[in-house]
Amino acid sequence: MTTSAKPWRRGKHSKVRRLPERGAYDRETIEAILDEGFVCHLGFCTDEGPVVLPTGYSRVGDAVYVHGAPANHALRTVGTGLPVCLVVTLVDGLVLARSGFHHSINYRSVVVYGTATEVRDPVEKCAALDAVVEQIVPGRTADARGPSDDELRATRVVRISIDEASAKIRTGGPKEEPEDVEAGGIWAGQLPLTLVPGVPVPDDPLVENLPVPGYVTHYRRPSGDLPARL
Repeated sequence: MTTSAKPWRRGKHSKVRRLPERGAYDRETIEAILDEGFVCHLGFCTDEGPVVLPTGYSRVGDAVYVHGAPANHALRTVGTGLPVCLVVTLVDGLVLARSGFHHSINYRSVVVYGTATEVRDPVEKCAALDAVVEQIVPGRTADARGPSDDELRATRVVRISIDEASAKIRTGGPKEEPEDVEAGGIWAGQLPLTLVPGVPVPDDPLVENLPVPGYVTHYRRPSGDLPARL
């Protein structure tokens, strides 16, 4: 993914208020989380009330792209230039404490605030759709056919500027009450969780004896070493 040296603005919307020591605002941390994920939740306000929808995405430089059908009400609405909030969360593990109160989850998340605009330029639109495929399965666009003119017309692409962004990260074990630790008798610790691909299943109409591409058999999500947080 494209990286710019210019930091994003740290504004009133993106400031981490609850447990601020878990917050991060540097571009390296925020981009690493955005680039590892591929499902986001897109939130915006309408005259009928708030809306939050899950969708696939890609990050390219200082923007996030989402796509859907031309009749997609959400994308049609936000594409007019609405302010939006986009959230990506990666779950890294379960934190089991000696008390129910102190159970937690280790996670990495990013909250983005920006303005959504529909992409009408066909070159940018094609590049955005390729980027979405690459975000999900790196290397796939070299094999897959690109979108036809009819498919481009049947797809709405929205670009979301990253105007403000912040990350929030939890790592480590449970935060315990001393008396619970001293009492003993209850197992406590972490249960790491990872995204593990299964065995590839060929498409039923696949009559050719084609080998499974390496980017499928060796599929792994990108990840980076992030600074330790509480």
